[in-house]
Amino acid sequence: MGRIDERDIMFARMNYEQGTAHYENYYTRNEDKKETDDDLRDKIVKNSKKTAYYNEIYSPLVDSNFRFLSDMRHLAEGPVSENRIELDRGSFSTTLKELALEFGASSCGIVRMKDYHFYTNRGRHAENYGEEIDVEKHKYGIVFTIEMDKDNVNRAPKIPSAVESTLGYAKGAMIGMMLSYYIRELGYFARNHMDGNYLVVAPAVAEDAVLGEVGRIGLLITRELGPRVRLGVVTTDLELVEDEKVDYGIRQFCRICGKCAVTCPGKAIPKDDWKPYHGIDMWKSNQESCFGIWTSLGTDCGVCMSTCPLSQDMDMEDRIKIGATHESRVEVLKKYNEKYGIRYFIKENPKWIK
Repeated sequence: MGRIDERDIMFARMNYEQGTAHYENYYTRNEDKKETDDDLRDKIVKNSKKTAYYNEIYSPLVDSNFRFLSDMRHLAEGPVSENRIELDRGSFSTTLKELALEFGASSCGIVRMKDYHFYTNRGRHAENYGEEIDVEKHKYGIVFTIEMDKDNVNRAPKIPSAVESTLGYAKGAMIGMMLSYYIRELGYFARNHMDGNYLVVAPAVAEDAVLGEVGRIGLLITRELGPRVRLGVVTTDLELVEDEKVDYGIRQFCRICGKCAVTCPGKAIPKDDWKPYHGIDMWKSNQESCFGIWTSLGTDCGVCMSTCPLSQDMDMEDRIKIGATHESRVEVLKKYNEKYGIRYFIKENPKWIK
């Protein structure tokens, strides 16, 4: 499987300011993306206070949460204690997963890191733009999910959904910090991968850690909560025990469902079947179209997340059926459609919006 260059993702490209060395470097190599990216950046500047859901009181909640995350991202790595404690890899693997849950995660798994889990080069920030990623120390990944509030997700694409999204990133960053600081205190290398400071492609790592499957929308979809989760990853040189593989049937469910592709405001999610990309069969969303909708809405949308049947109330029996047969998946989808229709939407704001 091939690796992805972080410089090619939208969050990185939107940071490239005209006149800077990394702007010139990137668009000299990617002239086909320059016009689209310049237009999107221009829209961000011109339309920031003219978007559909901008609110001078509540929109800054999103910006403030991202500022908080930015202020802590330099803590992702740190000094390792010289006093190394010998640990049983089996029992301590269980301890780490239980600690993640204790700290607030919804689920946690462990995976032996593979080459394709990592970006080839860094791209989000000027200080490390283009830096090649050395994977040597990152032997194992502790991966966890953070549940996003269902009601706020179901308010997508309004502000509460965007705030909930940033809250998930913040919770994930804090859990990752606690785990990585703890592992370093025991004498082992550990790195927290958090918003704005990833070396890894988190959904790919989470899928291999058996937390769910990457579905049509390009996000990890869990059996228990659907895509209504944020992800955290801590990598370490500590020897651990990886979790055994499970087929949840989620990707097969996505093949017959396709509701997210219908409701996507930017038509960014493919309606056809998966295709080969970087050596694997997957659905690849149009990230330019997706981000373009964000610049119009003033939020990170989230409609696809709320549309997914697995994000809503569903009996565990039906969730298990998704992993059984094609017929059982069709039965579950029919039952969901009869209950919810195309998607569930909450019009009313939460109490904290006055």
